[in-house]
Amino acid sequence: MLQSIADRGRSLIQRREPARERSAGLIELCEALLSGRGEASGVALARDILTRYAALTIGPRIAFFEALETTFGHDRTRIDAAIAAWRASPTAETATELNAASEPRRLELFRRLNLAPGGTAALVRMREQLLAAMDHRDDLAAIDSDFVHLFSSWFNRGFLVLRRIDWSTSAAILDKIIHYEAVHQIRDWDDLRRRIDPPDRRCYAFFHPALVDDPLIFVEVALTREVPGAIAPILADKRDHVDPERATTATFYSITNCQRGLNGVSFGHFLIKQVVEEVSREVPRVSSFVTLSPAPHFAQWLKRERTQEASLALDDEDRAALAALDNPDWWRTPEIAESVREPLLRSAAWYYMRARNGRGLPVDAVARFHLGNGARLERLDWLGDTSERALAQSHGLMVNYLYDLDYIERNHEAYAQQHVVVAANSVSRLVRSPVREIVPVSG
Repeated sequence: MLQSIADRGRSLIQRREPARERSAGLIELCEALLSGRGEASGVALARDILTRYAALTIGPRIAFFEALETTFGHDRTRIDAAIAAWRASPTAETATELNAASEPRRLELFRRLNLAPGGTAALVRMREQLLAAMDHRDDLAAIDSDFVHLFSSWFNRGFLVLRRIDWSTSAAILDKIIHYEAVHQIRDWDDLRRRIDPPDRRCYAFFHPALVDDPLIFVEVALTREVPGAIAPILADKRDHVDPERATTATFYSITNCQRGLNGVSFGHFLIKQVVEEVSREVPRVSSFVTLSPAPHFAQWLKRERTQEASLALDDEDRAALAALDNPDWWRTPEIAESVREPLLRSAAWYYMRARNGRGLPVDAVARFHLGNGARLERLDWLGDTSERALAQSHGLMVNYLYDLDYIERNHEAYAQQHVVVAANSVSRLVRSPVREIVPVSG
């Protein structure tokens, strides 16, 4: 229907506007979209703008972002007038105008662009490209804030639909699951089937009506009889299957955000909570819900820490033992691996419980995700992943986060309000001198 409206609108535009105006630049088209009143012509203009934008190369695309920052920023004249009106007569009407005037013009531009067929997906893609540009252009951050503001409403939990992914799911969606998987690569269709088809495996994804058959985020689940400490048995081609009726633990071993353009739009914790509910309903015997999570930046942090003579995480003895990590095959020799084990686990405990970024939050993004969702740091898994990538990124370390249904809300509040890291005693004991933000619990 939208496509039909856009086609009719384009015909109206072509009849009413001279050829010179039809060939106007992208910025002029955006101005025309903002000033227009007709819905049909607006849909056509929005489609035309997004089509032209999609054809831009990097240079012109950056110029377009710059125009969004300047030309489509705040209307100061309108803001001044609205402030004056509010001060003269503080009524509901003047408050409404002040609120509308305070918005940058690009917010309304994005809303109108969203009218085009496929507009939401195009805007998500636009923000993905904006994020790439922001690696070198901090001055574009205001545009990104506006995208997050809009997407937080458009991708509200109320619009999201949880669907189980199994072998009967459409091939188009299954192909995207293979493509998007970012934690443990899916090698081929047989590998995918091993992850979603057996009775002791589950996969769930969130979808949005505006992104038909394109998942936003998905989680892969293994039903197990105990908390796993390594990923290889879960991903093994040949393994012993677990009768779901005898499983006691649901392990979230891969959680993948599919749309980079939606980074910062939080719906991951909704996914986990709803998956917990779904698994509890399907397999009532399951009582433990844990993750088996990677530590993708631990090795990088440890490398920097080893060069710091004043490191609080490492002493000279630890630093000497960890020198063995410079040999890529250190883990293959039992004697060397055992000499590294204790100092590496102590370093990891410090990393997760004390290392902070500039905002006072844990430096590890995976930790921020799970702690923010109410999980507790349950266990550090020595050599949990010996794949080449994991050894390079984390020296093989993996982590279990526990989702205890009785404490999720309390843990979430402690983290959100005070940045508290709730951890099991088995982890907190590894840190040499406890500090206030470490909250040990029994475990």
